[in-house]
Amino acid sequence: MTFSLYVDAQRWRGHTERVHGAVGGLVPVAKGNGYGFGLTLLADQCARLGVRAVAVGTASEVEAVHDVFRGDVLVLTPWHPTTDAPPPDDDRLLLTLAHPEALRAMAGTRHRVVVELLTSMNRFGLTHDDLVALRPVLSELNLAGFALHLPLDEGDLPRVDEVSVWLDHLHRLQLDVTSLWVSHLDDVELARVRRRHPGVELRPRIGTRLWLGERRSYQARGTVLAVHALARSDRFGYRQRKAPGDGHLLVVSGGTSHGVALTAPRPVSGVVPRAKAAAWGGLEAAGRVLSPFHVGGKRRWFGEPPHMQVSMIWLPGEVAAPAIGDELDIDMRMTTALFDRVVLR
Repeated sequence: MTFSLYVDAQRWRGHTERVHGAVGGLVPVAKGNGYGFGLTLLADQCARLGVRAVAVGTASEVEAVHDVFRGDVLVLTPWHPTTDAPPPDDDRLLLTLAHPEALRAMAGTRHRVVVELLTSMNRFGLTHDDLVALRPVLSELNLAGFALHLPLDEGDLPRVDEVSVWLDHLHRLQLDVTSLWVSHLDDVELARVRRRHPGVELRPRIGTRLWLGERRSYQARGTVLAVHALARSDRFGYRQRKAPGDGHLLVVSGGTSHGVALTAPRPVSGVVPRAKAAAWGGLEAAGRVLSPFHVGGKRRWFGEPPHMQVSMIWLPGEVAAPAIGDELDIDMRMTTALFDRVVLR
């Protein structure tokens, strides 16, 4: 039983090389499930690209990339003395600090740190007033720069202007901005910031665009494990549903443990998107859920909600059933995908 990701290595690596060439100071983000590819494969590609630093999500992910990638490793989740153990003595490790007590705890140590500033994201970071109060503490840090995590959608203040406001504040405090680590600035915005602030080294942290930007370079597939011919009203599955007609029930590798059918809530605005969301919600309430598996060029309905490691797919009688061992294409959210194997071709 295999749930697989097939990767056209030449096409995928070529895309990452083009992004690397286009984005000066690129810091690849390799976190979580490694965007479906796995952290080790991403770390290997970062080494091939020759970047200076990689960003991981949490301290627990450092080990997965540390031995494959020999540059600096930035931990994006802020370190805090209450929730985290003392960091190891590692010259290649960069800690993110985003709380006053964390800065005080790291003052006078050798640990290299990046200080995150609070943006309109309102997630982590120091405020303007925090910086003023902590000015003496900042001079005691082994500081590798400041960081800004910007929103995907602009609010009241454009992202470029938000960066400028912070840089102007840092300069007024006479703080040396050796590097500014930024997330969610596009190429045009990066160029604008560089023109406005030519003395600042920008370190753009990029994940989705780098790893998932060339959609044709990878394909997830589930293996057909069983095929059952059913007549109308034959029962099947945990909930003993009735077959809606004559057809086939497919048992395919790929379930919730692989990330199949796991989705994050999406922002919905506008009449048409809301109508579509309501329609899909009504179908789900009636027990009908469209699966991400494709048979005969179309997405097919789940027979019932996916199991932990397999899914049951209903195939109408007029559609030719695949054989055991055949593979079905699946479209799924790569940031929740866990594959049994990743095949480079």
